[in-house]
Amino acid sequence: MRRNVWALTMTPTQRTLALLRKHGWTVQVVERWCSFSRRRIDLFGIIDILAINQNCTIGIQTTSGSCMSARVKKALANDALKIWLSSPNRKFVVHGWVKRKKTGKWEAREVALELDGDQLKVVGDE
Repeated sequence: MRRNVWALTMTPTQRTLALLRKHGWTVQVVERWCSFSRRRIDLFGIIDILAINQNCTIGIQTTSGSCMSARVKKALANDALKIWLSSPNRKFVVHGWVKRKKTGKWEAREVALELDGDQLKVVGDE
């Protein structure tokens, strides 16, 4: 009997949802599938997941570890990010999932983008 490999693995989005729920966040996927163009469309072009709690709203772009720098560059080029971050109690992060060779466990690398005056800055490793 042949096993479905995809049934045994989680996507980066599923991993981020599980991680945030574990830490008490209320989360929702906000990207959508466009069947006409056959691609996913992110909220404001940059957000895959929204996470909320009583104090904060976080927009999250989630990806594999190897694509993190491309997602950060994409977010930095998006005008909507400055508007998103200029509102109080909002954050934006990129989660990049990597599988550690020694342990075989998946870990999220997190890079935050913040507004410093009128300029965006990257906090964390790309």
